[in-house]
Order: sequence, then C-alpha cells, then structure tokens
Amino acid sequence: MKAGDLLRLDRAASVQFMIPITVRVIRKLDWITYDGWCWVDCYQLDDKGDAIARRSLFLMPEHVTYVPPSPPRPTPAGRKPPARKPLKVG
Repeated sequence: MKAGDLLRLDRAASVQFMIPITVRVIRKLDWITYDGWCWVDCYQLDDKGDAIARRSLFLMPEHVTYVPPSPPRPTPAGRKPPARKPLKVG
C-alpha cells in the first residue's frame, strides 16, 4: 500500500465499513497496532472520484480491494486555457 493507491473498503477490511467506501491513500502510518492491522491516512472519494473528507482509518490491508485508476477526465468542449499576457521587461 502506497501513496496514490485507490482502495475499496468493505466489511472484510473492517467492521466500520458497513457501507463500502473508496479512498485514495496519502500514506500508511507506522503506528504500533495489532498483527494484521494498520492505520492509513487517506482521502475518502465520492462517486465522481473527488475527495470529500480526509480520514485516518484502522483496517486490515490483506482485505482491501485495489481499484485501478480511471482515465483522466476530458476538458469540457469549448473551454480554452486562459491566454497569457506577454511579460513586460524594464
């Protein structure tokens, strides 16, 4: 488990996930805990993949489901990046 990994967490990972959630890992914490368990700093994601909350979660890494990253979202049609003004020197 490393920064950037997308995980699907359900009851197998911990009883706290009665309703499964998807998270993006920030880091795995080096806190001392029970064998087979760990603490993870992460962002909880909504259905669109946007972060809605930062959380520290206690879970069993053997029972998480890794989610493949989705392709980047396209830029809406007709939108152009802002024009840059030339830099004045002097």
